[in-house]
Amino acid sequence: MHNAQHWYEHGLMRAPGLVRLALEWRAPWEYGAAVALGPLLNLAPMGDGHPVLVFPGMMASDATTVPLRRFLESRGYVAYGWGHRRNLGPRPGVLEACRGRIAEIRKRHKRRVSLIGWSLGGIYAREFAKESPRQVRLVITLGTPFTGHPKATNAWRLYELVTGQKIGAPEIHASLRIPPPVPVTSIYSRSDGVVAWQCCVEKSGPLHENIEVEASHLGLGFNPLSWYAIADRLAQPEGKWQRFDRSGGRAWLYRDPQRRGWF
Repeated sequence: MHNAQHWYEHGLMRAPGLVRLALEWRAPWEYGAAVALGPLLNLAPMGDGHPVLVFPGMMASDATTVPLRRFLESRGYVAYGWGHRRNLGPRPGVLEACRGRIAEIRKRHKRRVSLIGWSLGGIYAREFAKESPRQVRLVITLGTPFTGHPKATNAWRLYELVTGQKIGAPEIHASLRIPPPVPVTSIYSRSDGVVAWQCCVEKSGPLHENIEVEASHLGLGFNPLSWYAIADRLAQPEGKWQRFDRSGGRAWLYRDPQRRGWF
């Protein structure tokens, strides 16, 4: 192992251990923190009213993204759920319906749609942005494992059971590492108890970035640091995307994702 990038590319990593998995109990507290910090989150940038579509994580439904979507609406966006029941993977008919939903939202608002995906939902967001970049404004993922070793997660057995797909199949997973041709922000946590954080790290590029927050995997969509970062990313003028600014006081809250080490 020569450096961290080698780990990301070749998957020399393990699923989070029992200590991190046990820390997933933080999720309700993270939502409580978002509620308590409501006055401070009101300082997050206001948006321009463009539509945002939010995809839930595996086994989750639109109910889990209601708090995030309400926050986005408070910032001036038109926020949509994905419109299905639980996310049980790319089953027949689901992908086609999602494509139709993106196209319908794009037509209704006559504006490109920003896509946000939590965990497995982030894979949907990335792949749809690859298919239809003219319809997608930007992509934000929350704890989404799109690179590294497919089994560096504590949920891979559940994924196989739910989706009926085998983890690690090259024809399925190899292309997931390729980022969409639109601005992409990967928000992740090194204390994630479900997914090895290295699997969520995007290669640096002119339109691709990583933002690290302190959060549980199950709480990433409720975490106030995630919410602020999402609002900041969505508020950028279309066609004038720039990397997240960590200068000043933000450096205390958002650690440098380029630093070495596991924590």
